[in-house]
Amino acid sequence: MTVYAIAMCQKDAGGKTIFPSTDSIYLKIIYLGTAGWEITDDKTTILVDPYLSRLRRNYSENADSLTPHDNRRVFGDSDIVELDTAAIDKHIKAADYILVHHAHRDHVMDVPYIALKTGAIVIGHESTANIMRGYGVPEDKIITVKGGEDYDFGNFSVKVIPSLHSPLDEKRYFDSRVISKDTKAPLRVGDFVEGGSLAFLIRFRGYQILTFGSMNYIERELEGLHPDIAIVGAAPSRKEIYDYAGRLMRVLNYPKIVLPTHWDDFTLPFDASQEQRLKQLQIFAQEIKKASPQTKVIIPKYFEPISFASKELVPSRKR
Repeated sequence: MTVYAIAMCQKDAGGKTIFPSTDSIYLKIIYLGTAGWEITDDKTTILVDPYLSRLRRNYSENADSLTPHDNRRVFGDSDIVELDTAAIDKHIKAADYILVHHAHRDHVMDVPYIALKTGAIVIGHESTANIMRGYGVPEDKIITVKGGEDYDFGNFSVKVIPSLHSPLDEKRYFDSRVISKDTKAPLRVGDFVEGGSLAFLIRFRGYQILTFGSMNYIERELEGLHPDIAIVGAAPSRKEIYDYAGRLMRVLNYPKIVLPTHWDDFTLPFDASQEQRLKQLQIFAQEIKKASPQTKVIIPKYFEPISFASKELVPSRKR
């Protein structure tokens, strides 16, 4: 399938301006920060890992010398989480489905509030489902998956793919815990555990969009996939993985578009500088381009739609 992406006043990783099309827009993809995305045709809206609260933590890069204007409360693991409902309400107006890659705070913490606000159906692992139940999300708004499912929702479909979490702590990260079905709100910062990791292949408006929530993947689970758009984890922990970009681009048959995800410092407010992370992101873009020279790497900006027009769509072939 031929795909042409346009972004409002944006540039690709090579500095080339991507101009809007005069054709009708079929699909819009909007970066919400961290690993969060909105995918919509203005009729159906799918959210992926929407996390806008961006709690300030007692670790990381956001030292006072770097962010002197950040007077927000600092949260430790034993503190009960507090949502930034103003940010959520400002940027999330509607949702029909919410896909959750895993149950860490920076992926799932805001999801119960958004689900209750919008009436969206939440799709995720057992731990994600139990968090939803703990916050009062109705059972008919929860779909629990483990990887391998391929569900048709009428105007779009979702293939659930087993995946792996980023190799944190110099490859020593491992967490087999599952959040209990008896979990009750409110949760503390340290209560959120991975609970297993997923990737999602979303087929929507003729496009195939593959989303990752971490800097890792299971190569054999991706065989046979040919996404038009791959949303790929881009944080530095990817460097712990052998030939991260090369293996991924080859097994995905060199997707036309790559959108980097989970690259920013999500303990900082949206208006803080991400200069250092953006410099690191350019290295990621170079790695993708080296592995797949024809792939366009589009660096997203918070809340600015990347629009995909109908002009280049052709009848999709069976895959």
